[in-house]
Amino acid sequence: MASYERLLVMNKSKLSFWIAIIIVIVFPISFGYYFWQKGHQPILPESVLPIYGKKQPFETVNSKGEKVIDTIFHTIPKFAFTDHLNRPFTKKDMNNTVWITNFFFSTCPTICKDMTRNLRTVQSHFIEDEEVRILSHTVDPETDTVGQLYRYAQENQINSDKWLLLTGNKAEIYNIARQGYMVTATVGDGGPNDFIHSEKLILIDREGRIRGYYDGTDSLDVQRLIKDTEKLLVAYVVPRKTHGDE
Repeated sequence: MASYERLLVMNKSKLSFWIAIIIVIVFPISFGYYFWQKGHQPILPESVLPIYGKKQPFETVNSKGEKVIDTIFHTIPKFAFTDHLNRPFTKKDMNNTVWITNFFFSTCPTICKDMTRNLRTVQSHFIEDEEVRILSHTVDPETDTVGQLYRYAQENQINSDKWLLLTGNKAEIYNIARQGYMVTATVGDGGPNDFIHSEKLILIDREGRIRGYYDGTDSLDVQRLIKDTEKLLVAYVVPRKTHGDE
């Protein structure tokens, strides 16, 4: 009887030992592998948010050396303006950057004040993130000289490392507003009688594609902009599955 009890105790001890092994070693490895697999699922920038604008045809060369017509999504065209620090600023300065843009004028007594206030919230949220920038284009370049924009930046706590105010040729600004950022459906030539006044904030990805429109006067919609921007950033940093991973 004593031998049987000893055997029973020994078997219980062995069972406890193997249970402990499973808990301490097997479970962590299994869960670790599961989450590693989840982390390696492809999260593509194209999938997290819609892409706005019609696809554009372009000519390319395939693997056989043949010329073929392919399509790409609408992208913001090249531009050349001047920032509020009197520096030339072009699209190349936004390479590998996610940016948020709007159109305003410094003497605006209505919606521009709300947009600027809400963009300060965006600025504060991404102040440590070098991959996110804000561009505000004046729609009244005759009034909004470099000096005027500099004063506006100072008065509104605009951090020049994060947020730039841009001025330039009115026709070019209005063309990129309509044809590039598609901020308005109105027709115009950027002439003396042409005027654009919009509350929209526009989210642009690294590839220069439009990923979202938001009401810059609505603090709740600006919070949606912040969340969408974070989604886009995550999509760029999460490991993506390649043919070698399969």
